[in-house]
Amino acid sequence: MPVRVMVEDVWDEIHLDLPSVTPLVEVKRQALVAARVTHDPAAYLIKFRGAELQDESRSLAESGLVPNGALIVLPRRRRPVR
Repeated sequence: MPVRVMVEDVWDEIHLDLPSVTPLVEVKRQALVAARVTHDPAAYLIKFRGAELQDESRSLAESGLVPNGALIVLPRRRRPVR
């Protein structure tokens, strides 16, 4: 299943081709690695259609993701504006 993941730290879209049974936690980890983000993946959340996908043990298919669906990975905590 082709998936597009926007990693907010680098504002880069990562294209992944994964089996539909891949857990969301693995999608998030692979996207962060591909974007060269070295922070702990647990410090990030994953969203689909604007809503946080809280149960990251669910697969892409169980979460309702469609082929070429867009996910976003962003930090759980907001960063202060300077």
